[in-house]
Parts: sequence; C-alpha cells; structure tokens
Amino acid sequence: MIRFSHTIFALPFALLAAVMAWVAPVSGDAGIQFDGSHLAGIIICMIGARSAAMAFNRLADRFIDAENPRTAGRHLPAGKLSVGAVWKFTLGSVLIFLMGNALFLPNYLPLLLAVPVLLILFGYSYTKRFTALAHFWLGLALMLAPVCAWIAIRGLVVIENPEDLAPAVVLGAAVLFWVAGFDMIYACQDYAYDVEKKLNSVPVMLGIGGALRLAAVCHGIMVGFLILLPLLKRWCGPELGLGWVYWVAVLAVAGLLVYEHWLVSADDLDRVNVAFFNVNSVLSVGLLVAGTCDLLWF
Repeated sequence: MIRFSHTIFALPFALLAAVMAWVAPVSGDAGIQFDGSHLAGIIICMIGARSAAMAFNRLADRFIDAENPRTAGRHLPAGKLSVGAVWKFTLGSVLIFLMGNALFLPNYLPLLLAVPVLLILFGYSYTKRFTALAHFWLGLALMLAPVCAWIAIRGLVVIENPEDLAPAVVLGAAVLFWVAGFDMIYACQDYAYDVEKKLNSVPVMLGIGGALRLAAVCHGIMVGFLILLPLLKRWCGPELGLGWVYWVAVLAVAGLLVYEHWLVSADDLDRVNVAFFNVNSVLSVGLLVAGTCDLLWF
C-alpha cells in the first residue's frame, strides 16, 4: 500500500534542508550544532506523515480506484485490506508523526504546525474532485518537507528573524514545481478515465500534449529556483556556502529533467513509470548527496 519509491521523492529534500539548517550561520556566527535526535525526528516525521497521507489517499480514492483499470488491483479495491485496517494504519502513522515532532522540544513550532501540515496532506486527496490544480496541491504538500525540516532545526531563529526561512522556502518552491510537473506526466495515464468520470487534472484541461508542455515549464521553473538558492544572500537569508559541486548537481538535475521529458510523449506513454519513479528518484537522492558533500566538505 505504501511504496518506498514515493517516500524517496520528498525525504532527500528534507534531509538537504536539515544539512543547510545546521551549517547556515546564525547572526553571523557558526551554524547550529548537530543533534542526532533532530535527525531522528525528521526521519520519523517523514515516515509518519508520508504513510498517513498515502493511506488516507487510498481511503478517499477507494471507489475511484475500484473503477479505474490501472488502480483496481490496489489493496482496498481488491479486498486485500479492510477499510478498518487502513484507518488504524492511518491513525497509527499520525501518532508516529506527532511523536517525531515532540523530539524537537523545546522548539514548539513543529507540534504547533503538525495539524495544519496534516490538513494540507490529507486535503490533497480531494482536490481532483474540484480543481485541475491538484498537481500543485501535491507539490505544496511535498514542499512542506524542506520547509518543516528547517523550522524544526532553526525554529527559534526563524521566530526572531523570519527572513532566515528564505533558503528553505526557495528549496521548497523548487520541490513544488518539480512535483507538480512530474505528477502531470503521471496523470496522463488516467486521461481517458478522468474524462469519463469528470475528474479534474491538467491533462483533462489541456490535453495530454498540453499537460506535457506545462510539465516542462514547471521543471524549468524548478531549475530556476535551484539556481536562485545559492544567490539568496544578496537579498535575504543566511549564507549557505554552496559551491561548484552544487552547481554541477544543478546541471545534472536539468539534464535528468530533459531526459524525463524525452522518455514520454503524447503518442507514447509506455515509459511514464520509468520517468516518474526512476529518473526522479535519482534526481532527488543525487541532489541530496551533492548538496551535502558541498556544504560539509568542499
């Protein structure tokens, strides 16, 4: 029911934001001291939040999934799991998420923001019923990963100096447009079904060709935000110290996105899963590794 390949999209960006939050100076001084409990808290929160969101999505979409040939084999519509069991899993995942947030005390912001975060995550499951912008809502949900990781580590600094949050917001914006773009590509598989059932998506609104073009625009915007990240100090936010390793990684990200769009066309959707899972997994993990190496050792 819960695929690790889905989790690996957002988790690397949360961890990259955490490394950035530790090394970025505070009021011109050294960065924040590494705390293993904070790293554990981020991982626990990511596991809990992602598991809760995925399980709730399966609950909300179980009747839609049952009628869609692509998703009819999922656990709930296929009868492999009961609704009650999935509800228990969802609530248990929420509890894990809340426990992870408690690890950041005395920084109270993670616990304070936990419910709004869950509402955004759960809200995505209903968006395609009323708006074609559901892809951007999903992007917003995953954008929360780096933003919340930054707040969890530097929350008190952010309260005193709100512009300190700028690097996390820019990285989060890159995630938003990246996710929105690849979700449009993925949604092209359900174009005929969504049209028949009057569900909303960018492919339904613009056609498959139009959706792929808008996805490419979104991915271009993502690269723009990644370029902006090291330049932020000119206007606001702490100095991150990103150097040549990061810039090579951004170039590689751009190349991977071009490859992703080369794999898929309006006349050939056979390689959507390769573009969706494989390419994006390499992209997120690669950027984490390169960014961490740059921040810590170069």
